[in-house]
Amino acid sequence: MRSAAPKTRGTYRGGHQVQLLAGYIRSVSAINRWVGLTLSWLALAVVLVCFTVVVQRYFLHATQLWMQDLYVWLSGAMFTGVAGFALLRNDHVRVDIFYGRWSVRGKAIADLVGVVLFLLPFVVVVALYAMPFVQRSWRIYEGSANVGGMPGLFILKSFILVFCVLVGLQGIAWVCRSILVLADREDLLPETLRYRTETAE
Repeated sequence: MRSAAPKTRGTYRGGHQVQLLAGYIRSVSAINRWVGLTLSWLALAVVLVCFTVVVQRYFLHATQLWMQDLYVWLSGAMFTGVAGFALLRNDHVRVDIFYGRWSVRGKAIADLVGVVLFLLPFVVVVALYAMPFVQRSWRIYEGSANVGGMPGLFILKSFILVFCVLVGLQGIAWVCRSILVLADREDLLPETLRYRTETAE
């Protein structure tokens, strides 16, 4: 009588499906990490442009409106573009009363509920309301309201949709992570994408 062939761990609990979930998490997290690290350099650009504006205004007694627009616009692009990266790193402000002390499964359930009921509806609503606003800006190739200001305001406004897409994709990735945890398959993720466990002092 032949014994059944041994099964690898990946064949249990819907092996193919959980591999797909893990692959999605890794892919989206890699995208947000690349976007976040790239756009974070805009912080340096903001400082340099702002410093130049201050020098021009107070030492050279000159003002270039396009430069004043530029550092504000760079700030807006940076903060909207890196929002998904911040979610990946868990850097958003969290009112943490109980969450930090919960087990990994408890955190997974909380994140699953929070993302599905709050985060994803939020980004969908923002995207729906922003779309006509962005489309109109592109139709007229909107520029700065200031005479002599920066052209291309429509590009900056498009970052609202970039925000929605990147945060939404990362939110779905965290839903997938919660599913893997509840299926006891968090081992498919690298350490950097797993839940952090609190260690006793």
